[in-house]
Amino acid sequence: MSTTKTITVAYGDGIGPEIMESTIKILDAAKSNLRYDTIAVGEKVYNKGIKSGIEDNSWDIISKNNILLKAPITTPQGGGVKSLNVTLRKTLGLFANVRPCRAYHPFVKTKHPDMDVVVIRENEEDTYGGIEHRQTYEVYQCLKLITLPGTERIVRYAFEYAKSNGRRKVTCFTKDNIMKLTDGLFHDMFKTVAKEYPDIESENLIVDIGTARLADTPEQFDVVVMPNLYGDIVSDITAQISGSVGMVGSANIGVKTAMFEAIHGSAPDIAGQNIANPSALIQAATMMLRHIGRFTQADNIHNAWLKTLEDGVHTPDIFSEASKVKASTQDFTQAIIDRLGQKPETLSKVSTSGAFKVQIPELKISRSENKPSATQKRTLTGVDVFVYWEPDTTDLLAERLKQVTGNEFELTMITNRGTKVWPNANPETFCTDHWRCRFKSKKGKTTQFQVVDLQKRLTKHAIDIIKTENLYLFDNEPAFSAGQGE
Repeated sequence: MSTTKTITVAYGDGIGPEIMESTIKILDAAKSNLRYDTIAVGEKVYNKGIKSGIEDNSWDIISKNNILLKAPITTPQGGGVKSLNVTLRKTLGLFANVRPCRAYHPFVKTKHPDMDVVVIRENEEDTYGGIEHRQTYEVYQCLKLITLPGTERIVRYAFEYAKSNGRRKVTCFTKDNIMKLTDGLFHDMFKTVAKEYPDIESENLIVDIGTARLADTPEQFDVVVMPNLYGDIVSDITAQISGSVGMVGSANIGVKTAMFEAIHGSAPDIAGQNIANPSALIQAATMMLRHIGRFTQADNIHNAWLKTLEDGVHTPDIFSEASKVKASTQDFTQAIIDRLGQKPETLSKVSTSGAFKVQIPELKISRSENKPSATQKRTLTGVDVFVYWEPDTTDLLAERLKQVTGNEFELTMITNRGTKVWPNANPETFCTDHWRCRFKSKKGKTTQFQVVDLQKRLTKHAIDIIKTENLYLFDNEPAFSAGQGE
């Protein structure tokens, strides 16, 4: 008999308490030998004026137990409030989001009866850093941050997941035909790491055509890995075409702590009506059990859930002509408990007993002795100065800038929304009040002091500087994007 394991539980908002009660009843009936520390998160905490959505002492409880089973929460709309889901993932270092999306044909409606896809999403970076600014009257900015170690870790995890779960192929989705540095890094890292797993097929697709193919023929895919924003969108699409977003659980994996949750929202419109489908949270709970090594209990619950679907006991959201019993939340829960120890006959039974937990990969590139900071030469070669300027006076802006470049710099380009508008502007290019002015060193390299002196001269000549971005060469290769049309 396994020793008692204490986990942290958050009942959440909306239908959260109902589906969490169902899940815990099933965990206990399966003799999972768990003890529960309950914390409050979400709406009740926000209503106390705590903008993070979580109380300080809850962090200590989560860190003590290292496992969080969380029901959906409601994030208030409006400024000043951050998503608690994102806060939890980033604060706890939960770098990998894992969402298995499988069809349950013919018992749950789907156009893709053979699909069995796992979406692995980078969970901490990309635009989800939430670093945004309003910079001018017309222009708002959101920063996309992709890091070398963050990319290496998620790509390695995807291959380790495939290896541990007997998967045949890993596909990477990026948009590096446009974002050549950030998504280019993700693609390059994928190709590099893939070479270490010769027994696993690998491929990269541009995210737009990749998503189209995934939605059309998901049986061509196995494990799919991608940056955060794409992964958020694609995993919901994949879940929905498998049968229902309400059927898919999610694991958020970190080095020390892991969080398990349903991928759907809190659905306050049906809260308290005893009609919510607890399947997604149940699926998340089985993922949790496997994470802590309780494969027998996980398989027992999973197979009982599959048998319940086979027997046509369905909650209203998936009820169809293939269904036999329109079950309430409580009835569906009891049906699963009644089938513990049984296995499905049509759907493939689950057997993971004796399997190994997916290993958290070591960083072999970004944290090795040969990491870029130890091997690459970094040279400051210029600066992009972003300025506020009214859009109908581009030539005047260029003349004003050229007057103050000094002996060290040359004004080489002005762009608006990324498109080159000087020199040789196209009159059809639409402009706003936000301009990128590129100054390059005449000598090929410059200093921080010279960059600051340039900014001082610009300010003295009534140039309204919004921000600057230094231009670097790494081993003499430009590490900055060209302008559209340059």
